[in-house]
Amino acid sequence: MTVVQQDSPPDSGFVMPLSGVTVLDFSQFLAGPACALRLGDLGARVIKVERPDGGDASRKLYLADLAFDQDSALFHAINRGKLSVAADLKDAGDLAKVRALIAKADVLIHNFRPGIMERLGLGWEALSALNPRLIYAGVSGYGPVGPWRDRPGQDLLVQSLSGIAWLSGDADGPPVPAGLSITDMMAGAQLAQGILALLVRRGVTGQGGRVDVSLIETAIDLQFEHLAVYLNRDGAMPARSAVANANLYLAAPYGLYATADGHLAIAMCPVDRLAAVIDCPALANFPSDRWFADRDAIKAVLRDHLATQATRYWLDRLEPAGIWAAPVNDWPAFTADPAFAALEPTQQVRAPDGAALTLTRCPIRVDGRILTNERAAPRLGADTALMEASDDR
Repeated sequence: MTVVQQDSPPDSGFVMPLSGVTVLDFSQFLAGPACALRLGDLGARVIKVERPDGGDASRKLYLADLAFDQDSALFHAINRGKLSVAADLKDAGDLAKVRALIAKADVLIHNFRPGIMERLGLGWEALSALNPRLIYAGVSGYGPVGPWRDRPGQDLLVQSLSGIAWLSGDADGPPVPAGLSITDMMAGAQLAQGILALLVRRGVTGQGGRVDVSLIETAIDLQFEHLAVYLNRDGAMPARSAVANANLYLAAPYGLYATADGHLAIAMCPVDRLAAVIDCPALANFPSDRWFADRDAIKAVLRDHLATQATRYWLDRLEPAGIWAAPVNDWPAFTADPAFAALEPTQQVRAPDGAALTLTRCPIRVDGRILTNERAAPRLGADTALMEASDDR
């Protein structure tokens, strides 16, 4: 497998899909920068436009006090490979220089609250007149209209408002949010899809366009399976399982179960087939037309039975029988598995002083190639000279 370093010469004629595309990233924190990161992974040149007094707020958002090259490791994970110009958008001179960059850019990404870009003179109408080929991409918390329009767009709040947090947890327990910023990251992915679609359209028509996503609309879309059922059942609320809840609408045995030494996931499978494989006659007492209605009773039997043996004991029986099951790994177990290493899922980025930081890589393969970029995230304003150049390309 060939590893393509994005800042290296093309390999055997290979051209990165977004080679030659310039992206201006005005966003901070996660959703917008994650979108720009993915475009950079695909070959675009991404230039962060940051305020001089501190830049992107995630530069100082430390997780577990992990720092790298003057900033948080989190900042590098979201902004590796980018460039940085420092500009005060309220300063007329800096704003004029930024507009000159925009005039030659292909994509602009921002995550300001609705109305702020317009007040800065950087709204869609103004910039589409300046650069008719520009793809103008915005991500907000709650969209451009409605009573939530000006609320802070933060992932935990959106998970809570949208019902996502309520989906997890057993029936008698509290709601459980996802342990990742899923609406932020998925909103960034949705925005990248919209940008790529408009770049394709621009290749046909020559005209740019505008794409907008919000965290709340992303949260709604993430729930399309379950909401489709709810919206067509006269608003009848589904019930969470009292035992091993994992999906509102799936019958037993779907869920996570404690074993003698860990936990085991079991997905969709016939309960009578499972009963035979794990030698649990009590499961065979439930007829197939009751596997959903009696799911808590079935899961309770399964819970008690699986707790008697270790996870590996059960997998040695389930996997040869073709029953969908897996251990519930922590990160040490996951990363130690040979399957993890086989995917080459990590890469190193390097700071100007040569220090290295291990990060995950782009999950997309193009023409069978793994895409990586060894350049760390930029120091604040490291590339501000780009605003002084007569031709930033």
